[in-house]
Amino acid sequence: MTIPLEEKFMAQLDIHSSQLITVIRAKGGSTRQKTADIMDIFDQDSRTDDLQKEMEELTMAVFVIRKEGEGLQEPLADIGIIIEGVEVLNELPSVASACALLLGLLYALNIAYPKPLNFTFEVLQKIIMQLDQHKMSAKVQSLYGRLQSSE
Repeated sequence: MTIPLEEKFMAQLDIHSSQLITVIRAKGGSTRQKTADIMDIFDQDSRTDDLQKEMEELTMAVFVIRKEGEGLQEPLADIGIIIEGVEVLNELPSVASACALLLGLLYALNIAYPKPLNFTFEVLQKIIMQLDQHKMSAKVQSLYGRLQSSE
């Protein structure tokens, strides 16, 4: 099946992003601990310590690089994708674009979702992209229900 991946991703992200952030911020316990670092990205500047070494250790990531000393409102220096420690794409127009392209790369290269990010990618695939929605895990189905009930 052929779908316009980036357009679909952006449209669905527009629909769900603010409510998704609200749901994540409202969670407690282990979910709050696991997502604290990710949610901090929305609230603070990025750090610029040994970036190259950190990037090489990543299994899979969307990265954002800011110029040192610039705030959250300033243009980004770079946005890209890392798979198995290798920068496979860079100079992307947005983080949302990078996420959509990462999903496409995983599909095209037939790469399994990394275990620690399994639910993240399942949400992107089944809620945001609306692919295989009839096969949602219980956790993703619960989130989907919460998103639907608050619209």
